[in-house]
Amino acid sequence: MMGLPLAFTEPLLLLGLVSLPVLWWLLRVMPPRPRRIEFPPTRLLFDIAPKEETPSRTPWWLTALRLLAAALVIFAAAGPIWNPPTGAAGSKAPLMIMLDDGWSAASHWDIRLRAADELIANADTDRRAIALVPLSEPNRDITLMPAGAARVALRQLAPKPYSIDRIDTLTAVDRFLAATGDCEIAWLSDGIDTGRGEDFVQALGKTVGDRILTVFEGGTSSPLALVAAENAAAKMTVKVLRTDSGITIGTVRALDQKASPIGEARYSFGPQDKETEAAFDLPVELRNDITRLEISGERSAGAVQLLDKRWRRRAIGIVTGTSSETAQPLLAPTFYLTRALAPFADVRLADKGSPQQGITQFLDQKLPMIILADVGTVAPEIRERLNAWIDQGGVLVRFAGPRLAQAEDDLVPVRLRKGGRTLGGSLTWEKPQHLASFAADGPFSGVTVPKDITVSRQVLAEPDAVLATKSWASLEDGTPLVTGEHRGKGLVSLFHVSADMRWSDLPMSGTFVEMLRRIVDMSGYTAKPGPGVAGEATAETVAPLHILDGFGAFGPPPATAKPLPADYRDRATPDHPPGFYGPAEGPLAVNTLAAADRIAALNTASLRARRATYTNAEPRDLRGWLLSTALALFLIDAIIVAVLGGGIAALLRRRAAPAMIVLGLLAGLSAFTPTPSRADSASDEFAMKAVSQTHLAYVVTGNADVDSIVKSGLSGLTQFLAQRTALEAGDPVGIDPGRDELAFFPLIYWPIVPGAPKPPQDAINKIDAYMKQGGTVLFDTRDAIEAPPGENGAAQTPGMQTLREILSSLDVPELEPVPREHVLTKTFYLLRDFPGRFSTGQTWVEALPRDEDEDSAQRPARGGDGVSPIIITSNDLAGAWAVRLDGQYMLPVAGGDARQREFAYRAGANIVMYTLTGNYKADQVHAPALIERLGQ
Repeated sequence: MMGLPLAFTEPLLLLGLVSLPVLWWLLRVMPPRPRRIEFPPTRLLFDIAPKEETPSRTPWWLTALRLLAAALVIFAAAGPIWNPPTGAAGSKAPLMIMLDDGWSAASHWDIRLRAADELIANADTDRRAIALVPLSEPNRDITLMPAGAARVALRQLAPKPYSIDRIDTLTAVDRFLAATGDCEIAWLSDGIDTGRGEDFVQALGKTVGDRILTVFEGGTSSPLALVAAENAAAKMTVKVLRTDSGITIGTVRALDQKASPIGEARYSFGPQDKETEAAFDLPVELRNDITRLEISGERSAGAVQLLDKRWRRRAIGIVTGTSSETAQPLLAPTFYLTRALAPFADVRLADKGSPQQGITQFLDQKLPMIILADVGTVAPEIRERLNAWIDQGGVLVRFAGPRLAQAEDDLVPVRLRKGGRTLGGSLTWEKPQHLASFAADGPFSGVTVPKDITVSRQVLAEPDAVLATKSWASLEDGTPLVTGEHRGKGLVSLFHVSADMRWSDLPMSGTFVEMLRRIVDMSGYTAKPGPGVAGEATAETVAPLHILDGFGAFGPPPATAKPLPADYRDRATPDHPPGFYGPAEGPLAVNTLAAADRIAALNTASLRARRATYTNAEPRDLRGWLLSTALALFLIDAIIVAVLGGGIAALLRRRAAPAMIVLGLLAGLSAFTPTPSRADSASDEFAMKAVSQTHLAYVVTGNADVDSIVKSGLSGLTQFLAQRTALEAGDPVGIDPGRDELAFFPLIYWPIVPGAPKPPQDAINKIDAYMKQGGTVLFDTRDAIEAPPGENGAAQTPGMQTLREILSSLDVPELEPVPREHVLTKTFYLLRDFPGRFSTGQTWVEALPRDEDEDSAQRPARGGDGVSPIIITSNDLAGAWAVRLDGQYMLPVAGGDARQREFAYRAGANIVMYTLTGNYKADQVHAPALIERLGQ
């Protein structure tokens, strides 16, 4: 209504507002105020009022007050609803819901699910079939389903971590509409055009035709994205993108490989800015540890930028053999090398001294790459340290010169001839040589070779059988210009020309910069050559390692993720979702958006469709508020009329004393009248709720974070039980052991908060009685990961100390770790242990009775007729079960097993079934042992 989230259930009743002018005219007349007439006999004839009087006029403000009250009554009768539920057009045709589910929909995914759920609810009311179409799945079959199945299918959807191409889905949509005929369509758009958006809108208009189309857009803020991270010389920068306008500020966080924070950078958008920048002013060593940039408060894969070694600003040491007396600053090799490396590396020059001292300096600093420019003979002890450094992953790049040409050295990839090849020398050229094209399988593959680069002198390599495999770049006559080979985990490379302009003009070209960039990118590779290294017959591929989901959280690779080339630099795709690929020690990062990608608002103005907006609040009926306000206005009107008519003044004058007495009596009665107790009604309501359905219970600790996680965890377990078993339990119930009745619940989950005060003795007594009457209490200290090393480390944690204080007042039976043959390990699933968020803690139950005549391994799985009244764990079971409203897990698991959370749910299912079935399951599982005993 006029841009407001307001609707009316009976809008025709608003026509009553037309009668307000008539009410204005009627309400203007008010009887005259009564006059007080004295009755002296002598003035009887003079003071008698005339029989006919002119009525007085009602004040305009009083009339306005009455009209306002009447208008509120009319509005209330029309059924106003604030934030009305979004619905379709109300036809009887089937409903097709098209849902944007790319990365750009993730930040407000719960709002989109709520809108879709409301559409399904409205369709269910009209008994209409529903088709659900996620626009990221063009090959998905579109079928009609009932509302219940549609809700289940909706909850199974999750945003994809890459940009979707909506137009690919229109083929299946067109085929479905042709087969269905009349159909109503609702498109839940994320409002972002990541490519071909205009083509999709036009094609959708043609596909829909004359059918009813509702487009949901607006009502939410624009998603934010990160692109083009760059580790520059002084700082690391990243671009922040959006599509809407307005002044906005925020924070980008930098994390290392272990998800520990390294730093934060603020960004701000101007009123019309669509792009801004966040800068991290950190030391290069810290910047090189950054593996993930993310926007605080933004939950989407597009708001995450992953960084690998290509973004590391490597520290490179340069050592030159040129003497300071002959080297001019602007002609020295260090000048050209520094200028070429500065855009992408942290260049460090050796202190003044001998080359041996410079090499030792950089080896002590453990730099990943060292460049030796015309360094001849290297001392044997320095050569040994260099060889060991290369074997461990160091990259050594050497440039030729007069000193290297006369030296004998094994720190080069090929054997060299003494002397050099010069223009006009014994191994002469008739004219300077040009560069040949770079090999397609070499590290310089794809680099453009300018024709104006010439070489006038070089050092020559001795021909042998492997020279061709070590040649990375050559001259037109086939002689090597750059050679290289891998040694251990490191790399040795040689430029057969000098790093200055004496032997060639290569250092003056952009090709020289790109060649050095490629070698720097290779530094740090382990075991195998980097992409494109000479001698590789086929391109190296890397398998997915850790993949981002649509919300930007890491998870195991899906079955659809495929390996990709090790030199992959494009954006993520369905086959290659964003994440890390390759070995854990040197993974390759793939991001949702490429560096050059930008996002724009999707223009749907050309569609002939109804418009709806997303709402972020529950519908609220305003009738109660309006009627209450109208009643208050009528009471105010009555008081004003009484004041203007003199009624209150007369009452106070004539009956002041009786009125005060009556008021005093009323006040006294109200003070001494006992307030009706709600304890019985509240207790009855609690009991009715508890017995109407099976519920899991948890002890309310008073810690809001812990209670929220536990409640969500038990809700997640309840949903798991409904999907996997025949138990359809109700929502979990929070209890206070000292106040609530415990007998209604088969299992009570008690999270231990370290340092929490001990419960009162009444609560302890009720827990003790509950356990003795067949109930089970699951105590979870949630601190297995905090246990110090040692055999008795688990008993030293703060949580376990707090639990000991609680158990000190309980009659606890003898406990033992869950035996291998305990019925708890096979009540529903066959389990070996009971992991939660952690998997290192033990689970303790009541010790089984031991038979002295039998081996302990053959003892029965459960003795007695009941279950263990107490279970103790430290693995944080509820933390592993906890699920948010949007279906995502609240907390990560700490174990390395990708299926740990699944086993945590299975452990919960076994515990619940164990408490419900008791020795029934024990007898069934151990039927062979019982038959054997009966036969003895």
